[in-house]
Amino acid sequence: MAKDESSPHILVVEDARDIREPLARYLREHGYRATTAADAQVARKVMKSAALDLVVLDIMMPGEDGLSLCRSIRETSQIPVILLTARGEEVDRIIGLEMGADDYIAKPFSPRELIARVAAVLRRTQALPPRQRPPEAARIRFGDWILDTGQRELLRQDGVAMPLSSGEFRLLSALLDRPKIALTRNQLLDLTKGREADLFDRSIDNHVSRLRKKIEPDPKSPRYIKTVWGGGYMFAVEPETV
Repeated sequence: MAKDESSPHILVVEDARDIREPLARYLREHGYRATTAADAQVARKVMKSAALDLVVLDIMMPGEDGLSLCRSIRETSQIPVILLTARGEEVDRIIGLEMGADDYIAKPFSPRELIARVAAVLRRTQALPPRQRPPEAARIRFGDWILDTGQRELLRQDGVAMPLSSGEFRLLSALLDRPKIALTRNQLLDLTKGREADLFDRSIDNHVSRLRKKIEPDPKSPRYIKTVWGGGYMFAVEPETV
């Protein structure tokens, strides 16, 4: 199948050549551009020199492992990541999703399944509104609050910390990244990487309710997290980086 520069560019990071090369070949046969890397060091060089649309990343690699590289990717970009995991390694999958991976696929798998996962992740992530805040912004102020994304802490102006669950932190970060943009529950599930742990969109409502009780002066008449008619939410105040 012919490919051009508009075709999605996929990086396959896998130390096993007998997996890496057939995967790249299969991706090319289905209209994608594919680049390969045998380890995290080579992958980092590729990411610096090429515009990528998605990374397929093996967890178990010599040297720097896939979880460490996934964390680094998520700290500096919004490139979607699909993890390749050993079948039954549930802990690795959970950790990977918590670090920001968009999906995972367990070995052994069929190339057809990988193509389906790649297409689904690209469709989902490309439909999301672009983030308004640069990923390196570590402290974001809104009203009387400061969210420290590095320390994963929510602080009042008097310095008192308000505890947040991991789900509440991810949801608040997603809303702050895209202020004054209406986001559906499905979009918020994608942005918070919650589809694995929270299979029902009502989980977003529960997180919003808990967040409102913590940050809103009057949770019944919210100032920050507004409900959008038709389903969804919007962060109504423009935050600032401090």
